[in-house]
Amino acid sequence: MQVDDRHRLRGARWTPSEHCEARPVWAQPELVVIHCVSLPEGEYGTGAAQRLFLGRLDVREHPSFADLEGLKVAPHLFVAREGSVQQFVAFDKQAWHAGVSTWCGREGCNAYSVGIELEGCIASRFTAEQYDVLEQILHALWRRYPGISRQAVVGHNEVAPDRKSDPGPHFDWRRVVAVTHHSLQ
Repeated sequence: MQVDDRHRLRGARWTPSEHCEARPVWAQPELVVIHCVSLPEGEYGTGAAQRLFLGRLDVREHPSFADLEGLKVAPHLFVAREGSVQQFVAFDKQAWHAGVSTWCGREGCNAYSVGIELEGCIASRFTAEQYDVLEQILHALWRRYPGISRQAVVGHNEVAPDRKSDPGPHFDWRRVVAVTHHSLQ
């Protein structure tokens, strides 16, 4: 995988979301924030998360969607269970994915991060296909954006610990750490 000159991941389905804005002039990608999402919770392949990211989710579709009314959120990338990738925001823009957040004492993580949503929930394990694709994505991001250090791959729970718990206890951080460690050699 590679990131092209338009700051898009080659091979990803491009579906632009309006839930983004220009990065501040000082900001470049320095951080990767891993999230997980399934709508309804624990159900996969519904397309509801993608409709949410595009501002097209009808909150009447399911009772659990009521609190999503008016929410404007989108990651840069969404990785489905079978490993397909959809891109909603170009990497040179800040996607609205982290919300109120802080990393290493710096607030406003959206300004300097890339958000990746894995289709899943905190109560379930992620698929081998998702980890394989995530590894390829990380390598592509590291090649294109040298400001992202190998240690700057974190969970949403790490940048918004009082609000978020994703990607959850079943996310295999050892596998991600092995990828980052291998990349350093």
